[in-house]
Amino acid sequence: MPDLGRYATEVLSAYAAAITLLVILIAASVWKARKVLRQLREAENRRDGSA
Repeated sequence: MPDLGRYATEVLSAYAAAITLLVILIAASVWKARKVLRQLREAENRRDGSA
């Protein structure tokens, strides 16, 4: 790891913030995709059941 000198705290906290935001975005995307898939399956089951 390169020597960051007196800016080490700022640089490392910026990396930590960026990684945290990426993890949150990925988790939210997966959660939303599962929710939409579940809703789609429920709609398909309602359609197939009423036909």
